[in-house]
Amino acid sequence: MLDIKFIRENKDLIAAGAKKKHLDFAVDELIVLDDKRKTLMASFEKKRAEQNAASDKITKAVSPEERTALIESMKSVKAGMEKDEVALKEVMKDWQLQMLKVPNIPDMSVPEGDSDADNKEVKVWGEKPDFKFEPKDHVDLMTSLKMVDFDRGAKVHGFRGYFLTGDGVRLCFAIWNFALEFFSAKGFNPVIPPIILRKINFLGSGYLPQGEEDLYKTQDGDYLAGTAEVPIMGFHADEVLNIAELPKKYLGFSPCYRREAGAHGKDVRGLIRVQEFYKFEQVVICEANHESSVKYHEEVNRNIEEFIEALKIPYHTVVNCGGDLGQGQVKKYDVELWVPKENKYREIGSASYFHDFQTRRLNIKYRDAEGTLRYAHSLNSTAIPTPRILVSLVENYQQADGTIKVPEALVKYFGKETIARD
Repeated sequence: MLDIKFIRENKDLIAAGAKKKHLDFAVDELIVLDDKRKTLMASFEKKRAEQNAASDKITKAVSPEERTALIESMKSVKAGMEKDEVALKEVMKDWQLQMLKVPNIPDMSVPEGDSDADNKEVKVWGEKPDFKFEPKDHVDLMTSLKMVDFDRGAKVHGFRGYFLTGDGVRLCFAIWNFALEFFSAKGFNPVIPPIILRKINFLGSGYLPQGEEDLYKTQDGDYLAGTAEVPIMGFHADEVLNIAELPKKYLGFSPCYRREAGAHGKDVRGLIRVQEFYKFEQVVICEANHESSVKYHEEVNRNIEEFIEALKIPYHTVVNCGGDLGQGQVKKYDVELWVPKENKYREIGSASYFHDFQTRRLNIKYRDAEGTLRYAHSLNSTAIPTPRILVSLVENYQQADGTIKVPEALVKYFGKETIARD
C-alpha cells in the first residue's frame, strides 16, 4: 500500500508503474473516490462541530423554551450526520479496496517486458554436465532408486501428489541441515512460524486480494500460507521497532501450500510444480531508505547464489521484467538451476524488495535518529525449497550406472557419498 498523499501527488508515476507491470489499475478512479471521501469527511466533521457547539449551548440554556428550540434545530444536523456517515462507510469500502490495488512503482533498472520470457539474464555460473550417456530425468532416476513414489502419491493426494521415501527423505534432511547452518552463519535468526493464518496477514504482505485463487482456505476463514514470508511479516504487525535492532533478519522454515490455480497442464511431471512442499525463506526488515533496500536485496540474492554454488549446481540469475513483477515488488531477481534432461533453467528461488509497501499495510514502524516514526522497509528471498531442488540436483549428479553422486557439501549430513539401489 502506498500513501494516498504520495499517490495524489504522483498519479502519473503510479499510472506508468501499473503500465510497466501490465496491471489493470485506474489511478484517476481512486482520485475521484478520494475526493468523495474527503468531501464527506469534511461535511461530517462540520456537522459534528455544529452538534458539539449546540450541545454546549443546550447545557447553558436559561429557559426550557430556549433548550427546546435548540434541540429542535439540531434534529436536521443529526439527520445530516447520519446520512453522511452511511455514505462515508460505502465510499470507504470502495476506497480501501482501490488502495489495496495500487501497484508499487518498479525501480528504473527493471526491464520492460510482458512475461518471464522477457526477463534479462545478468549472471551465469557453473559448467553444465557433459554426459557420455543418455541422461535420465529426475522422475525416472528417483523412482528407480526408490526416492519417490508418484503413483501412490496420486492415489492418496490426487493430482500433483507424491511420497518422498528412503534416500529422497534423507537428502531433503541433509539439505535442510546444511541450509540451517549456512544461512544462520549469514546472521539470519531461524523461525518456525504458524502456517494457518488470519486473512489480515495475506492482505498485509500483498498476497490478497489478487492472489486468492492460489490459496487454500479453511472453513473458519483462515488461509494456508505458500511461504513463511507471510507469517514472519505478520510477526511485527502493529509494532514500533527499535532502530538499534535493525535490520532484523529471519530464516523461516515451514510447510508451504499452493493451489497452482491455472497451472493445469504445465510442468505436471514430477516435482517441478507441487501443491505442498517445504521451504526456507529469508525475510529482512530494515530502515526506510532506498540504499538499504538495494543493499539487502543484493545480499539476500547473493546468499541463495552462494548456497547453490556450494552444491556445485549450474545456475543463472535473471532480473525480472515489469510484466513478471508482483503488485508490491520494486525489483526482483530469479535464480534458476540447470535441468539437464529438459535442457533449460528452472526457477529455484526469487529475491524481492518492497520499500514500505508491506509494512504500511501491516503498520510496522520504527523511530529514526530524529525520533520520527517511519514505516520500515521489507525484503524477502527464497533460501531453498524442497523437493524442487532435488530435480536439478539428481539430474546434474547422475552417473552412468544409474546412481547419484551426493554433493560434497551434503555428505556430512547425508552420511554417504552415493545414492544407489538397495
